Amino acid sequence: MRAEVRWNMALSRGLRCCQRVFSWIPVLIITSVVLWSYYAYVFELCLFTIPNTFEKVAYLLVFHVCFVMFSWTYWKSIFTPPATPCKKFQLSYSDKQRYEMEERPDAQKQILVEIAKKLPIFTRAQSGAIRFCDRCQVLKPDRCHHCSVCETCVLKMDHHCPWVNNCVGFSNYKFFLLFLSYSMLYCIFIAATVFQYFLKFWVGDLPNGSAKFHVLFLMFVALMFFVSLMFLFGYHCWLVAKNRSTLEAFSAPVFVSGPDRNGFNVGVRKNLQQVFGENRRLWFIPVFTSQGNGHFFPLKNRSESRNPLLANEEMWEESEDCSEEGSLERTVIPVFSATSAAIIVISLSNHRGHKVLKQVSYVKKKLLS
Repeated sequence: MRAEVRWNMALSRGLRCCQRVFSWIPVLIITSVVLWSYYAYVFELCLFTIPNTFEKVAYLLVFHVCFVMFSWTYWKSIFTPPATPCKKFQLSYSDKQRYEMEERPDAQKQILVEIAKKLPIFTRAQSGAIRFCDRCQVLKPDRCHHCSVCETCVLKMDHHCPWVNNCVGFSNYKFFLLFLSYSMLYCIFIAATVFQYFLKFWVGDLPNGSAKFHVLFLMFVALMFFVSLMFLFGYHCWLVAKNRSTLEAFSAPVFVSGPDRNGFNVGVRKNLQQVFGENRRLWFIPVFTSQGNGHFFPLKNRSESRNPLLANEEMWEESEDCSEEGSLERTVIPVFSATSAAIIVISLSNHRGHKVLKQVSYVKKKLLS
């Protein structure tokens, strides 16, 4: 019996290892095509075919800018690890023991509801229960989903992309969008500059040779990739404008009030800022500038974002695991005095008409003007 168990475990490890190896095949295909396109454009076209020196230098300069930006964004999309829920969303040892020992599903749901009171969780499962991942043993933050390929919960998961062998989510969604845009720019630049030499080879104005095959094939490949990327990039631009992920486009997120595809849509400008940040100078550079920490997102209906489960403002504090962007939004009104300052935290009522809860906490330090 033990030998059979060991054999099954060894077989499972072997299959997972093979899966990890084969998952890199799409990346190797893209890398091979790009490296070939570099050789075909730089050597076969620019160095061996184009006679004009000025044209040759201009093409090479612009091409290398596009190539560097494409490679940079592709690298960031592949090797940026997916963001996962912080420790505050994990069950404590006592809560885990209590949850596992409880056999009644309704009682388990109630345990999760009690734990969720400390967290800014506004979405629910289709059944209306708190979303919980049995594999990762975490309460899922809003827009978080479990990836069966990466075997982890991913913050603001969009989809698992085989062409980057990575989950596209909160940590690398900006990089993925830039990768698509610079891929299109790379392809359209190649097609535009190769076109006249493509025609010359086609009608026979240029002599046959190795350059002819590379130039003709380069034109077809560039146009083929550009058309496919154009549709994919256009679809993701629409998703960003609506503040939806690919998963949310197919299955609307469920709130306390029910499903709502536009639950996170706060306007086109703010939607763009959530992905690219407020500094527009960094929008087209593959550095992380997305707003927040992936655990909390502003809602279209502001009354929804005041979680009625949160009864204590200190239950969601800034820590090393989660930054203050993930905390519950509050309306803070400073009241000045000579020796101290009072902060009145007003938790607004939700859409069903719960009473407004006012909580006053006194701060010993003076507020600086």
